[in-house]
Amino acid sequence: MNNWIDVAAEADLFEGAGIAVTPQNHDIAVFKLEDGVYAINNECSHGNAKLCDGFVEGHHVECPFHQALFDVRDGSVQCAPATEPVKAWPVKIENGRVFLDLQT
Repeated sequence: MNNWIDVAAEADLFEGAGIAVTPQNHDIAVFKLEDGVYAINNECSHGNAKLCDGFVEGHHVECPFHQALFDVRDGSVQCAPATEPVKAWPVKIENGRVFLDLQT
């Protein structure tokens, strides 16, 4: 069974920035970094802010509202005020397309 959902063209991604995608009503931020493409839930676990709009440095994205930091590789919290991680989603790139596995 194929659980991978096509969400974007790899060409739509720019290194060090995030884009929002909404496959199957999931609000997900996709980030392209030097070492790969990562996907986490787009909403900050601390407040109603979109992580795709946050500042990306290294493997971290900063929430645009209260400066909480999340690791885009696994969704873990790197600094307050957030205390809860955000969900990370498996990503693969095939034929220039970005796919997410939403069954995890």
